[in-house]
Amino acid sequence: MHYSIWATRGWRIRSGRWQRAAVIASGLLCIGGCHDGASASDTAPPSATASAKAPPGKDAGSEDGEPKQPAGEGVTLTPDQVATLGLVTQPAAHADYREEALGYGVVLAHDSMAQAAAELATAQATARLSRAALERARKLAGTPGAVSADVEESAAEKAAVDAAALTLTVEKLSSTLGMNPPWSMDGKSATLRDLASGRVKLLRTTFPLGALSGTAPATLRASRLGTAAPGSGWNLRTIWGAPADATIPGRSFFALLAASDAVEGERLRVWAPVGAPTAGVLVPAAAAVLHDGQYWCYVEKKPGTFVRREIDIARPMVGGYFVSQGVAPGDKVVITAAGLLLAKEAGPAAETD
Repeated sequence: MHYSIWATRGWRIRSGRWQRAAVIASGLLCIGGCHDGASASDTAPPSATASAKAPPGKDAGSEDGEPKQPAGEGVTLTPDQVATLGLVTQPAAHADYREEALGYGVVLAHDSMAQAAAELATAQATARLSRAALERARKLAGTPGAVSADVEESAAEKAAVDAAALTLTVEKLSSTLGMNPPWSMDGKSATLRDLASGRVKLLRTTFPLGALSGTAPATLRASRLGTAAPGSGWNLRTIWGAPADATIPGRSFFALLAASDAVEGERLRVWAPVGAPTAGVLVPAAAAVLHDGQYWCYVEKKPGTFVRREIDIARPMVGGYFVSQGVAPGDKVVITAAGLLLAKEAGPAAETD
């Protein structure tokens, strides 16, 4: 009995000691954790907010001290940066644009012109000789040297036949080379001689039905197949109507190709202006950059500030593109290093061309 009481008391004493030891150990662990936290805070580097502060003289939201560009306000550069990039601007020039209809033409061989010119010259000479003989016979009438009536009648008949032959030759020539060619039919035309010799070439072009209306166009633009860019061919200014082409429905015209290297028999693409001219500007081809499937150019709105403007390249002209919106005459368009401006504005992922 006594043994049991003492055993129980001993267990209670030992249990209390263990509980006190556990409490003390927990307290020590808490103290150690607090001590470690304080040490970590004492030895930590400056806060993230403090480390993000920009150095004196730099904006916190910029790179290399350059201010961020607000969206849609272009790129602002210092004069030194403009010089470093090599930016060059050029005032946009006023331009007028007219829509064009496309046709196809062929350079005719000059032997047909040579034959026509020879036939015309022969008929004119024959008619002139017959007419002179008839006039001479009539002048001798009633004089000792007068010819008989039969001879005079024969001379008159021959003059009439030769005059009819000349008329037929001229009509045949007009049916071949048009009703209103840019030369006279007196045999003294330098243009016809140039065509006959091949120094000037004759182009016959046909436009589809409905593409042109009214009289012959004042100007035409021709180029070789596959080289349709403006300025790559020839500008034609001597144009007149041609007989209809039996193989191609449409309207046909003749035009003179002077000082060209086109080969006889060669086929060309020909454009004729249609409609009223539209006013706009000529944006140089070097100013165009490609981004997100669209073409742009940069305009210097004020010194050092370059704004991107969307342009349409569907209307090419000699030296660039016709633009009717976004760029005004006199605007300073960037013609060098426009791609660098695009990369600076849109980031390194910008697609340039």
